[in-house]
Amino acid sequence: MELSDIARKFVVHWGEMGSAWGVNRTVAQIHALLFFHGRPLHAEEIAETLAVARSNVSTSLKELQNWNLIRIAHVLGDRRDYFETSVDVWELFRTIVRERKEREFDPTLRVLGDLVADPGFAKESADAQDRVREAQRFMDTLGAWSEEMLRLSPTTLEKVLKLGASVQKFVRGADSKD
Repeated sequence: MELSDIARKFVVHWGEMGSAWGVNRTVAQIHALLFFHGRPLHAEEIAETLAVARSNVSTSLKELQNWNLIRIAHVLGDRRDYFETSVDVWELFRTIVRERKEREFDPTLRVLGDLVADPGFAKESADAQDRVREAQRFMDTLGAWSEEMLRLSPTTLEKVLKLGASVQKFVRGADSKD
C-alpha cells in the first residue's frame, strides 16, 4: 500500500510521539496506520507499507494486542489474520488510560500502601511519613477520580472536560494569563 503524504506524516509523527510516551516507534506507527486507514490490514501489508521487518511487525502486533489496542479480524476467503483498531478516539483514550493506570499507577499505589502498613514505617521520620501518606492520599484520590471518569460515556466525558476548562477560566479570572 502506498501512503499519501498526509498518511505518511500522521504515521511518522505518531511514531515519534510513541517514543516520547515510552512506546516503541514501530508499535506506535502500526497503530497509527491501522487507525488512519480504519480498516483491517494483514501483517505483510503492514510490513511492506512501513518498510519494516516482518518479525518486527509480529512483535509490535503482539504488544498492541497486550495493550488491548488492536484485535484480530478475519476476511472471508483469506486465512491470514488481519488486525484492526478502534476508530473511536474516545474508546482509544479510555483503553490507553485504563491500561496505563493498571500497569503504572496501581502498582505504585500498592507499594505506597505496603510501605505505610509495614511496621518499620513508624521508625521513619515524621516528615517522611507525612510525605508518603500524602502521596498515597493524592494517588488514591486521583485513582478514584480516573475510575469515575472512565465510567462516563464519551459524550458525558467530553462535557466534563469542557466544563473543566470553563471552571479554570472562571477560577483564574477572565484577564489572567495563568
